[in-house]
Formats: sequence, C-alpha cells, structure tokens
Amino acid sequence: MGKCYPVVSEEYQKAIEKAKRKLRGFIAEKNCAPLMLRLAWHSAGTFCKDSKTGGPFGTMRFKSELAHGANNGLDIAVRLLEPIKEQFPILSYADFYQLAGVVAVEVTGGPEVPFHPGREDKPEPPPEGRLPDATKGSDHLRDVFYTMGLSDQDIVALSGGHTLGRAHKERSGFEGPWTTNPLIFDKSYFTELLTGEKEGLLQLASDKALLSDPVFRPLVEKYAADEDAFFADYAEAHQKLSELGFADA
Repeated sequence: MGKCYPVVSEEYQKAIEKAKRKLRGFIAEKNCAPLMLRLAWHSAGTFCKDSKTGGPFGTMRFKSELAHGANNGLDIAVRLLEPIKEQFPILSYADFYQLAGVVAVEVTGGPEVPFHPGREDKPEPPPEGRLPDATKGSDHLRDVFYTMGLSDQDIVALSGGHTLGRAHKERSGFEGPWTTNPLIFDKSYFTELLTGEKEGLLQLASDKALLSDPVFRPLVEKYAADEDAFFADYAEAHQKLSELGFADA
C-alpha cells in the first residue's frame, strides 16, 4: 500500500529537527537506546490492519497502556522523555516516541531509518494482548506480525533489533543480553543465534523459532553473513512498523 504523507508546517518540521538533536545527545548520554527502541516498537506493534486500531499514535502516554504486562519498565522511558517532550509542545507524542526509536538505532551505529512526521495522538489505548510473546514459536510470531500487516522478512529483520539491550527479570521474567555488546547495533544477534547457546547470553523460544522455521532460517543466515543486507531490510521493516496505520493512501 502506498503512503500519502501529511504536510506539516515549517515550525513543526523545525521542532522535529531540534527534538532529534536533543534526543541524540540524551540517548547517547544515558545509554538508554534499547529502552527507547522498545518504547517505539511497543507503541507501534499494537496495530491491527483489519480493525485499523492501535498503532504508533502516542497512546503509550496513558498509564493504562503502560500497565499492560508486555510494557513492564516502559514507564521509565516515558518518564525520561517527558522533560524533552515538554520543550516541544507542538509535537505529537505519536511522532515524538517514534522519533526516539529512530534516533536510538542511529546513535548505536545502526542504519538511518526514514522518518515522516504528522502522526496524530489517539485518545485511548488499544486492548492488551497484541504484542509478541517471547515464550512462543513461529506460528505465534506470524499471527502477531501478520495482524499488523508485516511480512516474514520483517519479522526476522526486526528480531535483529535485539542486538540492542537486555532482558530484565523484573520486567519480562528473563535475564541477560542477546549479544556481548548490547549498546551497539550490528548483525551480532544473528551470528550469536547461529553459534548456539552461550553462558550469559539469551536465546528465547521466539529467537530459536527463527532457526527452526524453513522460511526464517535462510534470512538469519543471510543477515549473519551480510550486515549491509540486514541494515537495508531492518531500516525498511522499522519504517513500516513506525508507520502502521499512518498516511495510508
């Protein structure tokens, strides 16, 4: 489906550029890129293509959505971002949270993800239960991502975003990073996955599903061998995720 992006004012566009600079410095200083990426993903990943509900429309600002089990710990991200957001009242939360996700990838050495402003904030959050469950396999991943309108390639490319960050027992029930350097965005999620389980590194059921599935595995092998291919497909998938339900022609 093609996109027809809204035209924003010059003042709004300037605010986006200024906010992006502020976010770059802040995310780098606080080493909070993984948390900001998770906020952007979880904000967007609630979209349902059939009902046209959920999606990247700023509803994570509501305590009721932050209270969803899959969002444990994201109240920290919202709280950290609020002083910057207050400097840019013209911006929607929808744009601001997605901008933070784009910057998080960029400042950790990942690809540049195209960003188009103009999302409007929705007045109420989506129902709970639309985000992936890390304890389940490939059928579940497809159910969740196909509901959003994303593809098998998008599933594997976005999984590579776990090159950033770590799981926290008090938030997800799991503990540890997926890679040896969880503040660098690179292809190491895939190389570690193919290497097999290692002490101190995480491999969840949803990660292992990428190896056992006959469609997913060749993509894992491709990305492990070719970081440029991973970056290109990741940037495309991240942009699609960040624009679910937005600017549809």
